[in-house]
Amino acid sequence: MSKFLQFNCDLDNFISKLKKKIENNNKQIEQLLRQSNKTYSNFVKPLEMMEESLEEFFTPLSHLNAVNNSEATQKVYSDALPIITEYSTLLSQNLDIYNAYKAILQKEASTLNYAQRRVVDLNIQNFELSGAHLGEQTKKRLQEINISLSELSNDFSQNLLNATNAYSYIITDKKDIEGLPQSEIENAKYEEDGVVKYKLTLQMPSYIAYMTYGPNREIREELYRAYVSRAPQNEQIIDKILSLKDEMSKLLGFKNYAQLSLATKMAKDEKSVLNFLNSLLKDSISQAKKEFQILQNIAPYKLESHDTSFYAELLKKEQYEIDEEEYRPYFEQQSVVNGMFDFLNKLFNIKFEKVDEMLWHEKASSYHVYENGILKAKIYLDLEARESKRGGAWMHNWQSHCTNEEGVEQLATAFVVCNFPPSKKTTPSLLRHDDVVTLFHEMGHTIHHILSTVDENEVSGVNGVEWDAVEFPSQFLENFAYEPKVLKMFAKHYQTQQVLPDEMIEKLVKSKNFLSAMGMLRQLEFSIFDFKLHTKLYKGKAVQDLLDSIREKTALIKPPKYNKFQNGFAHIFAGGYAAGYYSYKWAEVLSADTFYEVVDEGIFDSKTAKNYLNTILHNGGAKSMDTLYYELMQREPDVSKLLRLNGISQ
Repeated sequence: MSKFLQFNCDLDNFISKLKKKIENNNKQIEQLLRQSNKTYSNFVKPLEMMEESLEEFFTPLSHLNAVNNSEATQKVYSDALPIITEYSTLLSQNLDIYNAYKAILQKEASTLNYAQRRVVDLNIQNFELSGAHLGEQTKKRLQEINISLSELSNDFSQNLLNATNAYSYIITDKKDIEGLPQSEIENAKYEEDGVVKYKLTLQMPSYIAYMTYGPNREIREELYRAYVSRAPQNEQIIDKILSLKDEMSKLLGFKNYAQLSLATKMAKDEKSVLNFLNSLLKDSISQAKKEFQILQNIAPYKLESHDTSFYAELLKKEQYEIDEEEYRPYFEQQSVVNGMFDFLNKLFNIKFEKVDEMLWHEKASSYHVYENGILKAKIYLDLEARESKRGGAWMHNWQSHCTNEEGVEQLATAFVVCNFPPSKKTTPSLLRHDDVVTLFHEMGHTIHHILSTVDENEVSGVNGVEWDAVEFPSQFLENFAYEPKVLKMFAKHYQTQQVLPDEMIEKLVKSKNFLSAMGMLRQLEFSIFDFKLHTKLYKGKAVQDLLDSIREKTALIKPPKYNKFQNGFAHIFAGGYAAGYYSYKWAEVLSADTFYEVVDEGIFDSKTAKNYLNTILHNGGAKSMDTLYYELMQREPDVSKLLRLNGISQ
């Protein structure tokens, strides 16, 4: 019998099965509450496993809706959201369960191990942040807000996907595609009425390719306009989301949503977050302005937003004699995947073996993962772009490592999803180096989840990790995609098998921090906008005014008025990053600090790398990241390492 769940999603019967599972859960909760002597083992553990089971049932639907989106998945997912949200909200507000957790903590505080203690502590905190201790009328309103927010987030995401798929730009003049990567030209090419045409879309591989290499400035502007003005209906959704989050925060006793968000993060308060971001802005602005001036100097006209990628590519070639297209034959998708697996094997002694099975799409694949020769987990890869797939890249955890009520071990599973150039019968999927970095990033999240040795699923892997620390393992791993000895493990020409030459590696490494201060400013703009947006209630035009005021300090090119970036900011309106986008930068401090320790120790012989596996990856969320990081480094994080990583001189 397989140690892992078989991927399956019965759309026809999903809602009825979901309702049945929830009905059974509610009956089990009643039975658990009737026990007179509640303990961790007879109360907390069964509740944990019940929630794990529900999550395992629901995840294939949410995964399918993201990677094989259709009217059928949309309908079932939309129908399921209010059901699951209502159940989760009622559970999180159950005063009897809340009181049971507090009683168990008081009675068993001295006998619980640290993972069990964290489960109880986090649950008590979550109950309080859900309003379990508040009056019935307030709890009812919080329940309504949670259901509305889940539906609005789904609508936001679906609007973005629909708008992305609805747009295309047809080119008939071959001059307008000169300079594009040959693989992108082939992907765009089709014949109609005997005429060869080229179809550009807003899906990432197509959009990025034309913005970077497209010779026709008017077409670049048209594509840019379409991209930054997608889903205008999301403007109303943003107003509703912000209003509901503000109301929820105040009902729970917080001044604003930023305060509520920080209650479960490493950052202490609003002031410390804004001080951190503004400090980085101050350190980066001077270098960013110099970088922009160099970029402006090579352009024959005043640069606009739709010009920067194109001229950045020209400048990159001029400064480093580096042509990204020359690298892509060395980054064939499967070769990169295999090489990354070899690297992880050498660094952490984990091995990946491909599994032969039918999955949700012919391009998806799965692997068993072994640590020190012992079967540890299973991962699923779905790496190529297609119309039915949501844009971006992510890791989605499915099963978590734990032991059940009988002490039987459950192994972990996770999905790795990207949107790389699609392979065809005549052309393989050839990646940009940025794609390689993305793959390493998502694999960093993945091994954080699947290598956990924690027995309590609620704090195993990525579960229970503070949101502003969850990007630490992903950013740590992505840094190795620039290391020469790592690159040589997988950067091989797909036709000749020649390893990427040393001079090309040297150019790539040198170009790593190309326009890095400008990139830092862009991320800080997103982070400051997100955080300030949640410090008080902004509505309608005030949202745009806030963004414009931040851009006065961060944007070196004033974006056009039609740029409605916020309508596509899925991280904070359809993901979990509201008042938490700064997490990318804070986690980058932790990752840069750890990375340089490993590199300075020689990478594969690194004592810090072994400690990182045992301290950070094995422990998951079983301790706070403050505690784990100190255990790893025996000191506080060094912020200067982030500037070093980005090549920004202080």
